[in-house]
Amino acid sequence: MQIINKGSKSVFERLGYRQTIDQLVSTISELYLSFDAPWIIGYSGGKDSTAVLQLVWMALESIPSKSRKNKVHVISTDTLVENPVVASWVSKQLRRMDEQATLLGLPLETHRLTPELEDSFWVNLIGKGYPAPRPKFRWCTSRLKINPSNKFITEIIKKHGEAILALGMRKAESSMRAMSMDNIEKRLGRVQEYLTPNASLPNSYVFTPIENWENDDVWQFLLHSSQTPWDTDNSNLLDFYKGATKDRECPMAITTGTPSCGDSRFGCWVCTMVSQDRSMLAMIQNDQEKEWMQPLLEYRDSFNIKEDRERRDFRRIDGRVQLFKDRAIHGPYWQDDREDLLRRLLQVQEHVKSNKPEDVPDFDIITIKELKAIREVWREDKDEVEDSLPRIYKEVTGNDFPLDAADRNPAFGWHEMKILKTICGDDKMHYQLVRGLISQSQRYRTMARRSGLFDALEQVISKHFYEDEEDAENRVRNYQEQKRNIKDRLDLIHCAPYVRRLENDTNKNE
Repeated sequence: MQIINKGSKSVFERLGYRQTIDQLVSTISELYLSFDAPWIIGYSGGKDSTAVLQLVWMALESIPSKSRKNKVHVISTDTLVENPVVASWVSKQLRRMDEQATLLGLPLETHRLTPELEDSFWVNLIGKGYPAPRPKFRWCTSRLKINPSNKFITEIIKKHGEAILALGMRKAESSMRAMSMDNIEKRLGRVQEYLTPNASLPNSYVFTPIENWENDDVWQFLLHSSQTPWDTDNSNLLDFYKGATKDRECPMAITTGTPSCGDSRFGCWVCTMVSQDRSMLAMIQNDQEKEWMQPLLEYRDSFNIKEDRERRDFRRIDGRVQLFKDRAIHGPYWQDDREDLLRRLLQVQEHVKSNKPEDVPDFDIITIKELKAIREVWREDKDEVEDSLPRIYKEVTGNDFPLDAADRNPAFGWHEMKILKTICGDDKMHYQLVRGLISQSQRYRTMARRSGLFDALEQVISKHFYEDEEDAENRVRNYQEQKRNIKDRLDLIHCAPYVRRLENDTNKNE
């Protein structure tokens, strides 16, 4: 296959491939020996993090065993909504790393990090009703990725005093990435080559050994020896990228106008920060055996963040009504829409379990722990005493939802709320108000002291006393107008003494 030169300068051009790699491995070895601190390598399963891990592994092997005193932690953050094929690939790599590191006596161990239950994607989307992530409300990244990693790194620093964080960041990834890396380097300076103080976590340093590499440099390195130190064929990784690229192209066999495989992005299959999940779409189009993922793609596309306003409550998640240009800023998804999201997700899960190939390990799209957390949010935080989750689960899966003994015979449940809904008719606000009062009364009925009951009931009333969205907007506008009038009066009162003094001074001068 012909290699197309895009005009980018290879990092291997000055010293040649072998000498450049040897020099870089030597730099890593010296850094490892000079810093009495553990290492943390961020591994996503992609080409850049694989290259960095392979370089560090090579450096470790070059160091005498008695000098390998610092632990190397390989961390991989599983958001629990990763592309299932990618997640399976990463899990397989982590297992092989642990096995091979043990065999070679290397101080390296892997860690699969996951978000806290209350931070999981489904608990926030389906449970709390957070609208699907969008540019102005990107609630997912910190909860699913940043927080688990930072928690692990912070614990390592607390235990050892400091740490080195090795990442596969490259300036050639994008102009934004290059600008960010350059700005941090200028602001914080360099400790030594490729090593910069961590701007967000004190007592840690960011090591970026391939920061000046181009896409083709990464692939040249990975394919030069073909096999990773943990016994994986890197040509499989290349095929992985090719399978997730629409035109099945690779970075060393491309035309000038064709996107590089290196530009492929693997991530959460539910991601709504991009208009289309091109990597999953390409996987399905390029491999008939991956058609079992098609329902995942369709479920993700159903979010339609540009036209979901009517699917969301006109109140914020805490019940407040806020206006923007005299219109209510819509908050969480309505109950019916959250129930629909859950029902369709469980249907997708059933399809995947029935149709995925045998070589794909069993996995849950949504776990029982997440379902229990969602049920608790619906019942406790949203006063949805209908307790519809077990019923939906039974309808879709045919299995009973695992309930605690205390939850089996509630005083008020789906049947009672169905009667209440019939009585209230189309008056949704009235139904929610009465249901909320019932929920709070039930919650406090077994308490010896009910000092917070009246406050809880008042909160329910303040959230549901509107007739509809138009009524809520009018009330907020009137309230804001009253505040402005009061402020104007107060301003006049405060200014009155100065006005009189000015009038007196003017009269004296005349």
